[in-house]
Amino acid sequence: MSEDRRTEEDASRRTHFAAERTYLAWWRTGLTCVAVALAVGGLLPELTDSTRWPWLALGVGFAVIGVAIFALAVTREREIRRALAEGRGVSMSTRTTMLLGVAGGLLAVCTIVLILAE
Repeated sequence: MSEDRRTEEDASRRTHFAAERTYLAWWRTGLTCVAVALAVGGLLPELTDSTRWPWLALGVGFAVIGVAIFALAVTREREIRRALAEGRGVSMSTRTTMLLGVAGGLLAVCTIVLILAE
């Protein structure tokens, strides 16, 4: 086997492994959102003397983001695998990144407001 061919196969293998690590990172992020949802929506209302529903709503928000991230992980992994097989690159849509950023920002602001209201 020629050195060029071996280098090309190594680069391809590294790219596939990097895609797999990225997929797993998406899953870790989704699981983190679900864990935060459980803490915020389940644990914090028990520890505070305030109204329960804002904490529950915030917990549901984090859970929805977690589910969305799981769905995006699967969709993105398929897009990347297809692009790699075709020898091209693929970027995430600006709309998706903006949606995740805005949703995460809103949840963060709501969290800050609830904490300060305590």
